[in-house]
Amino acid sequence: MIEAYGLGKTFRLTKSGKGMFGAAKALFSRAYTEVKAVEQVSFQIKEGEFVGYIGPNGAGKSTTIKMLAGILHPSRGEVKVAGYSPQEQRKEVAKRIGVVFGQRTQLWWDLPVRDSLEILQAMYRIDDAFYRQALLRYDDLLDLQEFMDTPVRKLSLGQRMRADLAAALLHNPPVIFLDEPTIGLDVVAKKKIREFLQQINRVEKKTILLTTHDMDDIEQLCERIILINHGKVVLDGTLRQLREQIGLPSVMVIEYRDEPSVRDALPWQGVEKVEQEGNQLKIHFDKTKLSAPQILAEIGRWGEPVDIQIKEPEMEDIIRMMY
Repeated sequence: MIEAYGLGKTFRLTKSGKGMFGAAKALFSRAYTEVKAVEQVSFQIKEGEFVGYIGPNGAGKSTTIKMLAGILHPSRGEVKVAGYSPQEQRKEVAKRIGVVFGQRTQLWWDLPVRDSLEILQAMYRIDDAFYRQALLRYDDLLDLQEFMDTPVRKLSLGQRMRADLAAALLHNPPVIFLDEPTIGLDVVAKKKIREFLQQINRVEKKTILLTTHDMDDIEQLCERIILINHGKVVLDGTLRQLREQIGLPSVMVIEYRDEPSVRDALPWQGVEKVEQEGNQLKIHFDKTKLSAPQILAEIGRWGEPVDIQIKEPEMEDIIRMMY
């Protein structure tokens, strides 16, 4: 559904001289510097996949999204979205994509939400019956009615994001590009947006590419992640593969009825550290070398466990390691 082959984007920036003399010289003799925002990025996304496209600030995430959507032309490489080129067949691609930028709205600032949606209906030439049906469907999922007649400038951030999502999906596109859709939202608004995205992905089989810095978005929504840094793909795989590649330890937390008698270290390769604090024991271990049942068979010798939990590495720690 989405294909990128050797995708690259280089920006040519003007260099200004220092001081008044340098500024005056630049008027007659321009010097330029080239900045590679994206370099040799390749991936394929199948129909119905929900993919997280992540990386640090300046890694090239938004630039990639803009090239896929046809907003920017790549300096090199090839893009196909739903079988069409965003650069050569822009109208065909526009019919098949929905785009949401968390920091920029596609709605008309001074108009009520209803008027903005009606303008988009006319732009996409959506017939009245389909439009009414779409409004009912997205009102049910996003609770639009409470602010349909409110000017966009008076909406809360969470309300605006819900309205922007409805606007992006009004023409029923099979491909959705989301750039930081939960940025700045409170916990309740984030939950609403995530539930909506899960619904349209699972039920309507929308193909979704999501960029975000919120690791909860990634863990709760994405089956697959593409990690980009310095304009290049660093990793493309599942969250499990990412955890295994980094090798951060899992932690088993055991609560004993009484203070355990830890007589010796666990005897197997794979245990990195054992910490004790009162009745609680924390065992840091590598799941690829040592299984939880092996540890459980041993820890009973040290006391009577009353509660056992296994904590996986935090997603933020994993991503921080990759950066």
